[in-house]
Amino acid sequence: MRRLVNAIRVFLLTLFSAAVAAEVQALFERRALARAGRDAGAVKPAAPKARPTEPKRPPQPPAPVRSDALTLLATLQREARLADFLKEPLAGYTDAQIAAAAREVHRDCGRVLERLFALAPVVGQEEGTDLEVPAGFDAGRYRLAGNVVGQPPFRGRLVHHGWEAAKCELPAWTGSSSAARIVAPVEVEL
Repeated sequence: MRRLVNAIRVFLLTLFSAAVAAEVQALFERRALARAGRDAGAVKPAAPKARPTEPKRPPQPPAPVRSDALTLLATLQREARLADFLKEPLAGYTDAQIAAAAREVHRDCGRVLERLFALAPVVGQEEGTDLEVPAGFDAGRYRLAGNVVGQPPFRGRLVHHGWEAAKCELPAWTGSSSAARIVAPVEVEL
């Protein structure tokens, strides 16, 4: 049972973390090399014809791995100052000052989301109108609330039209391993 739980955990971590996926891939490659070494001792293949050897290139260091979530957060911070806004204590500010800052952050975050994801409503109907949820609907596209009884198709009031990304174009990250978790670098004025 423990092996099954571990297998599911490894599957989910590999699915959602590029760093874990790279580690799992490296493990599989090491096991394949070790297995090939054991198998080579059991059956000796015919000697291959001599070919000119190419000079060996030094191994390239692995590219630093960074979570796409951190890349998105860093983009929202760089272009809209989202982390600064959310981490700032608001007790010393007036409602008008907070509203002015929120308006700028809201506008700039909207621009980032549009550029990277081109968000569009899942359904084109206005919220508050009647909507039919078809039989065989995808639970990832429709969330049913209230008194759900019987079999689909269901008919109800549209509470939220949902959002769908028309694209996903996160900026490529090229930083070092030591900066992989940095959302915003330290700024120093000289």
